Amino acid sequence: MAVVVKKLETFTGKRTSTMPDPEDESKTVTNEKPCKDIQVEFTQGSVTHTRMVNVCYDSDGNYDEAATDVRISEVAAGVENKIACGAIS
Repeated sequence: MAVVVKKLETFTGKRTSTMPDPEDESKTVTNEKPCKDIQVEFTQGSVTHTRMVNVCYDSDGNYDEAATDVRISEVAAGVENKIACGAIS
């Protein structure tokens, strides 16, 4: 049984997070930071493993989605092996 891959976000080069406002917890504060990875979920049978995977860039420094998908499939092969040997359960 192969590992099923699901990207949990769309790469934009930035990641937004929210947290309670330290001065007024009824409000939230939004932070945006640059990032070079995306969160991906790998599932095989009843095992689900979530991790960050570095994205790929082309020779001009632009995000390369096709190359990133290849990278994700390479990571998936490693995750599949680790599930098979019990390192991820």
